[in-house]
Amino acid sequence: MKKPPKKSRRSFVKKITAGVIGASLLPSIASEAKNTHILEWEKPNGKISANDTIRVGAIGMGIMGFNNCGSVVKVPGVKLVATCDLYDGRLERSKEVFGNDLFTTRSYERILERKDIDAVIVSTSDHWHDHISIAAMQAGKAVYCEKPMMQHIDEGKAMVEAQHKTGQVLQVGSQRVSSLVLKKAKELYEQGVIGQLIAAEAWNDRQSPMGAWQYSIPTDASEKTVDWDGFIGDAPKRGFDPVRFFRWRNYRDYGTGVAGDLFVHLFSGLHFITSSVGPERIYATGGLRYWKDGRDAADIMTALFDYPEAETHPAFNFQLRVNLISGTGGGSMTRLVGTDGVIEIGGGQVVLRRSKVPTQPGYGGWDTFETFTAAQQKEYEKWYKKEFPTPSHQIEEPAEAVFKTPDGYDEHFDHHANFINCIRENRTPIEDAVFGMRAAAPSLAANLSFYEKKVVKWDGAKMLMG
Repeated sequence: MKKPPKKSRRSFVKKITAGVIGASLLPSIASEAKNTHILEWEKPNGKISANDTIRVGAIGMGIMGFNNCGSVVKVPGVKLVATCDLYDGRLERSKEVFGNDLFTTRSYERILERKDIDAVIVSTSDHWHDHISIAAMQAGKAVYCEKPMMQHIDEGKAMVEAQHKTGQVLQVGSQRVSSLVLKKAKELYEQGVIGQLIAAEAWNDRQSPMGAWQYSIPTDASEKTVDWDGFIGDAPKRGFDPVRFFRWRNYRDYGTGVAGDLFVHLFSGLHFITSSVGPERIYATGGLRYWKDGRDAADIMTALFDYPEAETHPAFNFQLRVNLISGTGGGSMTRLVGTDGVIEIGGGQVVLRRSKVPTQPGYGGWDTFETFTAAQQKEYEKWYKKEFPTPSHQIEEPAEAVFKTPDGYDEHFDHHANFINCIRENRTPIEDAVFGMRAAAPSLAANLSFYEKKVVKWDGAKMLMG
C-alpha cells in the first residue's frame, strides 16, 4: 500500500518551529495567508476589465442564499444581477440589501433564460438542488450548488453526468474545502506526522432553536406571498403550510436531516484531507429526542463508517455525531487519530498533539510481570532492558503545535472566490460533482441506515450502492 509521504520528525520540527513556549509550539498560518489566498487570477495591477466581469444570478434567497450572495459580491469583478425566491418578502429584501436595480422573480427558469448571466448560486431546499443545477448547466451556466448536492443518492449520478457532458463548472457549497485550516491539516497529514491513520471522529452539536432549524416565519406568509406549488415540485402534494415552507429542513419530503445538512461538511473535510473516496460500510442510529415540534427528521444521529485501504490511506474507522440538543452549548470538531498523535480541527485552528503508541511489550504495573517470582522479575527486567534499550513511544519535541487562521479570515469568501477563479480559468473545482456526490452519498446512506435499521454498503470509487 502506498502510504502518505513521510518526512523525518527532525525535518518536521525545523519546518514548523517559529518559537517554543514551554512544551508547546505556537506557529500561526497567518503569515501564509497572502501566499495561499485563492485570488490567484487577480491581475498584478489589481484591475479587472469589464470583459472579465462575472454576472451572477441567485436562486433561493433564504439564510444561505443571502450568505452566499454576500460573499460572492465581495469577489472583485463579480456582479449580482438577479435573484429568485418563492416568497415575495425575500425578493423585496434582496433589493434592500443588494440594490434596486436587481432583477427579481419567482421563476428560476427566467434566471436561466437570461444570456447575460454567467453563473447561478442554487440555495434552495434540498429537493430542488438536482433539478435546478442540471437545468442551469444545460443552459450554459456555471453552478454553485449548496450542499448536499442532491436529496437522494440516485440523483447524484445525473448531476455528475450533466457536469461532464456540458463541461460547465459546478462547485458544491461546503466551504471548508477552501479553508486555510483544512489546507494546513492536509499538509500535516500528508507529512505523516501522526503516523498511520487508525480512526477519525467528528461531531457537530447545536443548542439553540435556530441551530435546530426552528427558523422565523414572517407574519405575512400566505398563499398570496408564497408560491407553494412551486415549492412542492416533485414532493408529496399537500395544502399550504408556512411551517414546512420556512422550516423545510425539518421534513424528509424537502430536506435531508442532520446527515444531509451537517454530516456532509464533516465528510467533505475528511475526504479533502485524506483524498478518500468514501466508506464501504455504514451504520447509523439516533432518533427524535427533543425537538418534537411536528418535524419528522431526527435531532440526534450517530453513525459509524468503515473506510477500506486505499492508495492515500490505510483502512480506518470514522465516527460521526450530530446532536441538536448538545447539553454543552454546542461545538464542532474533527479528529484524525494516528499511531504517533492526533490532528484536531475546529474553532478556526488546527492542533497537532503527538504521542507515539508503543510498539514493544511493557512490564510492571498491571502486567503479568507482577505475578512472577521476585527472582524471575529481576531476570526479566535485565533481559527487557537489554532487548529494548529505548522506549518505542518516545517522540521529539514539540509535543503540541497550534496553527491559527489570521484575524478576519473568511473561508466562505475563499470558497466563492475559488468558484469564480474556476469560471475564469475554465478549470474544475476540487469540490466538483464527483467530490460532492462522494461526500453526500455516505451522509444520505446514513439516513437510509437509520430509517431502515440496516447496514448500508457503498462503493465510493464506482459511486454505487453495494
